[in-house]
Amino acid sequence: MDILVLGGAGQVGTELQALSWPDGVRVHAPGRADLDITDADAVAAALAARDYRAVINTAAYTAVDKAESDVVAAWRLNALAPAILAAATAAQSIPLVHVSTDYVFAGTKRDGAYAPDAPIDPQSVYGASKAAGELAVRTGNPRHAVVRTAWVVSPHRGNFVKTMLRLAAERDALTVVDDQHGCPTSAADLAAALATIAQRMAGDADAPTGTFHCVNAGDTTWCGFAEAIVAGSARRGGRSVPVKGIPTSAYPTPARRPANSRLSTDSLTAAYGIAPRAWQAALDDILDRLVGPVSEGVSKP
Repeated sequence: MDILVLGGAGQVGTELQALSWPDGVRVHAPGRADLDITDADAVAAALAARDYRAVINTAAYTAVDKAESDVVAAWRLNALAPAILAAATAAQSIPLVHVSTDYVFAGTKRDGAYAPDAPIDPQSVYGASKAAGELAVRTGNPRHAVVRTAWVVSPHRGNFVKTMLRLAAERDALTVVDDQHGCPTSAADLAAALATIAQRMAGDADAPTGTFHCVNAGDTTWCGFAEAIVAGSARRGGRSVPVKGIPTSAYPTPARRPANSRLSTDSLTAAYGIAPRAWQAALDDILDRLVGPVSEGVSKP
């Protein structure tokens, strides 16, 4: 079974390639220089070159603030490319698993998590371009799974965990937004879920399709997440510094952030049997790789 992974250099793409896939599954992850997914002819030629059984698209323009002034580039990668992929995969009856984001929602829901069928209302260029990409996938290939996620972290590339560790080593105190709520997500856990979905869709024409959410269980604020990162690092011998919460208004950004990024994974569990673990356990695994194991005599929470 050949599976094509797009966006292989990113956090999730890196973890997809690191997975222990079953015998007989071959993962191909061409780089951007090898395959331009905004080029319809190039995509069609790539899909024709092998008997791919599934395509997983993790590629995206994710510079949320930069997208506000780089609109064409954001829409090209987040909307045009998924449209091209959907058409090309549908033409060859290949299922498409496409990663999307919590930013398709306004984030104004007062309580609880967003279900996959909740009305979308993106408030930024990034969110709007990703919402358009979702629509392109849904209308372009009936054998699709749109998988929304949020707050993705890992030992790879730039992300919130690595930023907090760096700042904790450089500063005597941290100030972090404390009125945005969401679900931290391990790129490794997300990759494992995407692999499960792709393999099921590749082997079963009647596998569930539609839109799903995949985040680690539980929720927190960015400040609460930062506190957990710093405390976890300290248990591993890292530097401990105080973390102070601030309102979003004290940290203005070009793109508006959702105040509520909580996503419900109930439909993912019902359809694919995937029950994500707690974000705290996932964070421990990441810190083990970035900082080291918990110091002797110190227990994990």
